[in-house]
Amino acid sequence: MEYMDRNDVAHRDLKLENLLIDEKLNLKVADFGFAKNSNVSKLKSYKGTHTYMAPEIREAKIYDGKKVDIFSAGVILFILTQGIFPFQAAKKEDHYYRMIIKGDKAGYFKATGGQNLSPEFKDLFFRMCSYDPKKRISASEIRAHPWMNKNLLAPISDDVKQY
Repeated sequence: MEYMDRNDVAHRDLKLENLLIDEKLNLKVADFGFAKNSNVSKLKSYKGTHTYMAPEIREAKIYDGKKVDIFSAGVILFILTQGIFPFQAAKKEDHYYRMIIKGDKAGYFKATGGQNLSPEFKDLFFRMCSYDPKKRISASEIRAHPWMNKNLLAPISDDVKQY
C-alpha cells in the first residue's frame, strides 16, 4: 500500500482474490486492470468489487483512489481476522455499515462476533472503513498504528514441549 501510495497508484479493486503470497511469504498485489496512476485524487468512474467498494464510489462522488484502496484493505483485514465480510455493502442502508457510520464499535463488534478483538484492532478497522474518506487513515499511518506494532508472538512457557 505504501509503495502504491508513494508512486501515486490507485488499484481500485483490492480484494482477497487479488492478493498473492510467494514462497517467502511476501505479499504480492495482482490484477491492476482498474488501476490508475494519474489524477488519483479526483477519480469518478465506478470501479471495484461490490463487497469491497468504498461508499463514495457507490454514491457516484468524485473520490480519492488511495482512500478507496485503504477502505478495501480494511475489508480484507476484517475478513482475514474474522473469516466473514464486515458488511454486505458500504452504504447507509446496510445494517452493519450503519453501525460503523455511527461509530458504534461495541454494538458492531458484538453483532459481528468480534467482542474479544483488541481495542487497537477495532480502532484500526473503524479508521480504515470510515464513511468519510477524509477521516480514513493513510498507508503510512497504518504502518505506525499500535495494532500493527504489537508483538503477536507470546513467549512459549517452559512446560510446553517444542518440536
